[in-house]
Amino acid sequence: MVRRRYGRVCSILRYSLNSSIMHDVIDIIRNVQSLYAVGPTLDILKDYERVLDELDVYVFKNWEDGELLEGPKDERHFTTCSFMWPADKMPDPAGGKKLLDQGCKVTYKKDELLKPREIKSPEDYRPGTTKGKIDGHPIWIVEIRIPKELIGNFKSGATEIPSDNEINIDPLDNIDAD
Repeated sequence: MVRRRYGRVCSILRYSLNSSIMHDVIDIIRNVQSLYAVGPTLDILKDYERVLDELDVYVFKNWEDGELLEGPKDERHFTTCSFMWPADKMPDPAGGKKLLDQGCKVTYKKDELLKPREIKSPEDYRPGTTKGKIDGHPIWIVEIRIPKELIGNFKSGATEIPSDNEINIDPLDNIDAD
């Protein structure tokens, strides 16, 4: 009886430890490889990027420095991607607000990226190996869920984004030429 409970507690503890999300460079490489392995995934990512470009999100500070962390995840009504930035280069929240205004869902969170240490001295090696120690680097993760309807509108060119700088030319047409 004690052994059974102990095993169950260990499996719950193992699950809770494994469910915490720590991103690894290897996970990012696998994600990029999967983009090329599945044909439509790269097309989905290009359509996703087209929406971000057309909404002028890259105008805001640090948005163009983001790197794909995870995705695209193609769901029924949304397409989701996660991007990462170094902790000192958080993307401007005004870019996220612009996406929210178009019906997207944007979440920001802090996390760590596990990367091998650059080897400069013998202390930088993992014990018993020739590989560098793994260090955690703080990052910002921005998860963006874009509605498929919005992606489709930009793909077909049907969406016009209202601008604050639009000029009304109609009053000029009513001026009589002397």
